[in-house]
Amino acid sequence: MQKITPTLWFEQNIEEAVNFYVGVFNNSRIIRTTLYGDEGFEIHHMPKGEILTMEFEIEGTRFLALNGGPAFKFNEAVSFIVYCYDQLELDYYWDKLSEGGDPKARQCGWLKDKFGLSWQVTPAIVPDMLADEDHAKSERVMRAMMQMKKLDFRLLQEAYRGEATAPLPQ
Repeated sequence: MQKITPTLWFEQNIEEAVNFYVGVFNNSRIIRTTLYGDEGFEIHHMPKGEILTMEFEIEGTRFLALNGGPAFKFNEAVSFIVYCYDQLELDYYWDKLSEGGDPKARQCGWLKDKFGLSWQVTPAIVPDMLADEDHAKSERVMRAMMQMKKLDFRLLQEAYRGEATAPLPQ
């Protein structure tokens, strides 16, 4: 068991959400599901037999989904990064995770999915580019990235090398 497990609080659509995430990522699985019983009804107000939690795994990371009701909502203060190794992979995750999500919440590789969870779909090379000791390189990459919604490998690499040949997307 991993030492720290992110817990995701869902209002009511826990099963739909977990099945969505497990369907997006190839290396994923549902581990177990627990149900509400009679105990604690006066506090949680969930009927006996309703799903309480679903434990699932995506790419080796375990998550716990909690069917907790409307008390809390996701916000951008917490997001999950999906590192991608080519544009095809990035396009896949961007398209799948943003489907039905908030189109206004897309900037610099960030998106919000249909359940309100924030994701960063980014080339795996970006952290090294941004940490480059040559500040001109890292600044060019940051400038290019800030103008994009979905990140573009080719344009980021061109910016890094100082070879931007095409106008950046708006």
